[in-house]
Amino acid sequence: MKKRHQVLLLLFVAGIINYLDRSALSVAAPLLQKDLGLSSADLGFVFSSFFVGYAVFNFVGGWAADRFGGKRVYVASMAGWSLFCALTAAATGLASLLVIRVLFGMGEGPLSATNNKIVFTWFPKREAASAVGIANCGTPLGGAIAGPIVGFAALAYGWQAAFVAAGLLGLLWLVAWQLVSSETPATHPTISDGERHAIAVDRVEPSAASDAVPLGYYLRQPTVLATAMAFFGYNYILFFFLTWFPSYLTQARHLSIKDMSLASVLPWVLGFVGLALSGILSDAIFRRTGRALQARKLVLCVCLGIAGVSVALAGLVETTGSALALMSCAVFFLYLTGGTYWAIIQDTVPGARIGSVGGFVHALANCAGIIGPTVTGLLVQGTGAFTSAFVLAGGVAAVGVAAVVVCVHPIAGSGGLEPAASYRRATV
Repeated sequence: MKKRHQVLLLLFVAGIINYLDRSALSVAAPLLQKDLGLSSADLGFVFSSFFVGYAVFNFVGGWAADRFGGKRVYVASMAGWSLFCALTAAATGLASLLVIRVLFGMGEGPLSATNNKIVFTWFPKREAASAVGIANCGTPLGGAIAGPIVGFAALAYGWQAAFVAAGLLGLLWLVAWQLVSSETPATHPTISDGERHAIAVDRVEPSAASDAVPLGYYLRQPTVLATAMAFFGYNYILFFFLTWFPSYLTQARHLSIKDMSLASVLPWVLGFVGLALSGILSDAIFRRTGRALQARKLVLCVCLGIAGVSVALAGLVETTGSALALMSCAVFFLYLTGGTYWAIIQDTVPGARIGSVGGFVHALANCAGIIGPTVTGLLVQGTGAFTSAFVLAGGVAAVGVAAVVVCVHPIAGSGGLEPAASYRRATV
């Protein structure tokens, strides 16, 4: 197996661990809510508290990956979130749970921007979107297995034991990461010269002028802000599903925790397939048209639009099966866009700024995690139903689609090749 594929495999496994740890609270929420005496509004605040730390460290982690390297940042990130996942078992009430979740979010924050930085470093441009999709597609798989693993462990041994076991997985992953990875292909002790050349063959180095452009220039660009808006819509649906859908199944559809744990697997499995295909689909359109940015926009707008309609309709149907089918459809098409946000950044921003710009976009996008779960909790408590929360999630996605259609274009002065030119070089 090529060294870059070994690195990609570990990123994939890290994504599984990431979402297993993150989903653990949602799966165990009915037990925690009862044991710790939390209201629906309290639970919404707990879900949102994770994203306070997470959103801040999206940007901090991306900046750190540019400055110190992706491997080092990944070590710190995995160690931090694994520790605080395990410490969730020590929570005794609302206040302690809020603090632990903020710190847990800080640990997970650097993951996606650092993934993007590592993929940019380790993969040629013609493979980048596919590699981002594969690196990230472990996350829905982690969500899929979290239901049965955490649900059954919590019922059998208590929710505290489930969190401790989940936290230990990350520490095991760190051993493999230290053995296999390096900061760059050039510094890897056993990589072949042929693979180094394959990685660098279509690499486009930024011009001196573009390298001197300050970070703030990119952060103000409509392309960057519109991508963040669409990513916000993506995350609003994702975090609604991640945090509240298990409770929706138990409260509104009256499923047991066991049945809920099994029912939630299907959307996550479809999400895994969608995210694995997202970069492959985008890269296939890129290879056919020679227009990278247009390929990303097409996949993003069509699939995010379908996801928004599906989640809105899921709140209006009468049966559990219909709601589950529509949410499964929403998650599948949602994840088909998963690699496109990061690919747009790679297509429009010089390599020296990819971590920071990616972290900034991800931070704005993850404000959906701060706002969405709390708004959902208040809506559920205020109306006694989930209907308005489903419809709102679909509407937020529609706004993101409109922003991308109008505002995403190549960034002047970025120093990169035009998409068609970069494709021609990649195929030489």
